[in-house]
Amino acid sequence: MSKSLYATLGVSENASADEIKKSYRKLARKYHPDINKEKEAEEKFKEINAAYEILSDEKKRAQYDQFGDNIFGGQNFSDFARNQGSEGINLDDILSQIFGSSGGFGSGANSFGFGGGFGFETDLNIQANLTIPFSTAVLGGKQHINIQNDSFDIKIPAGIANNETIRIKGKGKNGRNGRGDLLLKIFISEDDQYKRENDNLTKTFDLPLKTALFGGKITIPTLYKEVILKIPANTKNSQRFRIKELGVKNRKSGHMGDLFLKANIVLPHTDSLSDELKKNLQEYLPDENTKG
Repeated sequence: MSKSLYATLGVSENASADEIKKSYRKLARKYHPDINKEKEAEEKFKEINAAYEILSDEKKRAQYDQFGDNIFGGQNFSDFARNQGSEGINLDDILSQIFGSSGGFGSGANSFGFGGGFGFETDLNIQANLTIPFSTAVLGGKQHINIQNDSFDIKIPAGIANNETIRIKGKGKNGRNGRGDLLLKIFISEDDQYKRENDNLTKTFDLPLKTALFGGKITIPTLYKEVILKIPANTKNSQRFRIKELGVKNRKSGHMGDLFLKANIVLPHTDSLSDELKKNLQEYLPDENTKG
């Protein structure tokens, strides 16, 4: 089985990764267009770079070792590369189609058939990123997306975590044996009210000074429903109240996390107080710096 990529880099088929790299650097210097002004130097330089991209990648090299020059329709790689250039086709795009999306060729492409009836099926999956609202990540819901000239809704499961990947069946690239999948990496937008820690949520709420001092009840909206929170007298600033099972659903166990409500005591402006009350406060409020 002919394997002309090795000949392009001037190494044997059993060459080590270091030997391949050493030979590539030597040839790249020799044929670099800034150094070599011969007419065909630039084309040769492109061939060398393309050959190195394949043979320096463990997976690509394994694919090439399995099929050899059949991948190029049985052509010598140099002839194959020059034919693509003469037809005005970008060599990187063609190699990307053959070897998939990993490595230096950019994004993957659909399966690509070659002469002599030989076909090489590449990775048909599409990978993309999707940013969703914080509330959707917690509660779940539908998200509309547009990708690859296709527009559709997907279901976001409740409790999805940041950097988690959702697989959408049959929304990848078309190939001879069917269609690949869409792999969406999820990023969750920050929220100005809630902070998430694993399955628990924390929300800060404003608490009037009067209620903090003497106690009372306060209504607080949450992602799920409104809750009536009983505030004890002498509540301190940043004091937390736990509401069970109003946090985030754990997708593995199904267990619901908790919601922690953190008090932010709001002090009234002294301009809103009567002169008599201000006088009494000044007289009777304890001074932290007073000893006794």
